[in-house]
Amino acid sequence: MKSNNSINIPQAREAMDKFKMQAASEVGVNLTNGYNGHLTSREAGSVGGQMVKKMIEAYEQGLQ
Repeated sequence: MKSNNSINIPQAREAMDKFKMQAASEVGVNLTNGYNGHLTSREAGSVGGQMVKKMIEAYEQGLQ
């Protein structure tokens, strides 16, 4: 199965990884660098949801 984890701007990879780790910490999910196949769907979803929430907050701040 081919992974679809491509980033449009390769230089952004490190920043996105840091952002993901921060979001995981905020929701209490223990992420490691690399593969995190041990996560439940609920845990992975909560990390992704937290990331989206933070991105929306940042966008709204930019509108003010």
